Amino acid sequence: MNELAALSGVSVRYASGGRVHVGLDRVDYAVAAHETAAVIGESGCGKTTLGRTLLLLQTPSEGRVHFAGEDLTALSGAALRRRRRLMQMMFQDPYASLNPRMTIGETLAEPLVVHGMETWRSAQARVAEALAMVGLAAAMQARLPHEFSGGQRQRIAIARAVIGRPRLVVADEPLSALDITLQGQILGLFRRLQESLGLTYVFISHDLPVVGRIASRVAVMLGGCIVEEGPTQEVFSRPAHPYTQALLDAVPIADPAAERLRQAREPSSPAGRPAREARAQGCPFVQRCPHAMAMCADIRPERAEVAPGRTAACWLHRADA
Repeated sequence: MNELAALSGVSVRYASGGRVHVGLDRVDYAVAAHETAAVIGESGCGKTTLGRTLLLLQTPSEGRVHFAGEDLTALSGAALRRRRRLMQMMFQDPYASLNPRMTIGETLAEPLVVHGMETWRSAQARVAEALAMVGLAAAMQARLPHEFSGGQRQRIAIARAVIGRPRLVVADEPLSALDITLQGQILGLFRRLQESLGLTYVFISHDLPVVGRIASRVAVMLGGCIVEEGPTQEVFSRPAHPYTQALLDAVPIADPAAERLRQAREPSSPAGRPAREARAQGCPFVQRCPHAMAMCADIRPERAEVAPGRTAACWLHRADA
């Protein structure tokens, strides 16, 4: 793998209410240059924390974060800021991430000025170019965020992410607020920008059909852990972990009879259960797994290769189980 960014043994812990809760639990993860990777899982599984930590927007409690062969966790503030241009994040709500008092032109010019790439005056040509790349007219840069539709704001968020010519873009649920037609248009835009700018993407999503269309590799997260990873179509067609199968079974089906059958066998929701504590042991899916064994509650299986290029953290695939 021509590795661009990676987490090595990374944990993220939060203190809340006198307890320590886990955001990430000893995660190893890597994305290759020019790859489109995805991270999926239910709400609260750690997807967004992984994406933020990969860009060091979230400081890990332990472990290392590497980018282009460099240990970001060892850099000083000034040195890290110089790398920021090469790593960008698109947040889930584009409207909330835009300053309502700044015009779109000012919003797009700001990162160029902050990183010393342009002055406010000289940035205008780059702003117009970025708007054109995402299908918006240069004249729109004088408008404020509330003057745009949801689809247009998403295009603006993409323009802001790529205007500084980054190498890596982490997109957190970039299509969740869009209808099906707009989703197709934005997916096409992502592909065109990747080809023209040589981008590497990490998509954070709960929308499995969309992930199946755009990502070449997928990591499945639960309880702050990656429980399965591999080529997207192989993982979706032959899931190795029972949790991955549960996610696939939860995708709605157009046939009403088949949908009722799916709902009947859907595992119970984790809502209402306490957050996973730092010292908890065992597989995070044990309470809902139809294949759970005694050891699953006591010992967390490490990820192991289950097929070429595929890993899963499940005792079902371990010879020592």
